[in-house]
Amino acid sequence: MDITIRRAVPTDTDGILELLSQVEAIHQKGRPDLFRVNGTKYTATELCEIMADDDRPIFVAVREEKVLGYIFGIITETKDSTMLFDMKTIHLDDVCIDESCRGEGVGGALMEYVTAWAKSVGCNRMDLDVWEFNDGARRFYERFGFITQKRRMDMWI
Repeated sequence: MDITIRRAVPTDTDGILELLSQVEAIHQKGRPDLFRVNGTKYTATELCEIMADDDRPIFVAVREEKVLGYIFGIITETKDSTMLFDMKTIHLDDVCIDESCRGEGVGGALMEYVTAWAKSVGCNRMDLDVWEFNDGARRFYERFGFITQKRRMDMWI
């Protein structure tokens, strides 16, 4: 597998936007009551702002300058809480592997890279959210050791 994993740069924006549209299509199909057809989570401008924020790293897997996958992270730190232990967490806010190369090890390589990077900056915890309808994503995360922490439920009123 001839890929490079690195922090995203502004020239990756178009590739990331394409992958964001793939994620949005999965979400729209799974929860059409919540997600707009052809909606978008971020604009190009917002992506560039996120890329400049060290507490919100975006990692990409690229082959020949084509973005094959990404992981968006959000770093938070809990200190001196009266309820929680001190911890530094990377929340995986968004993860996508291009549908054309799923099952080829790109996602695994990204997860291993981000895990090592998070450890190197002092994180001792990773978390993420996964939609209940997304069985493939849930199985992928479980292979890396993620377990269900809590469940968010909703209803229309």
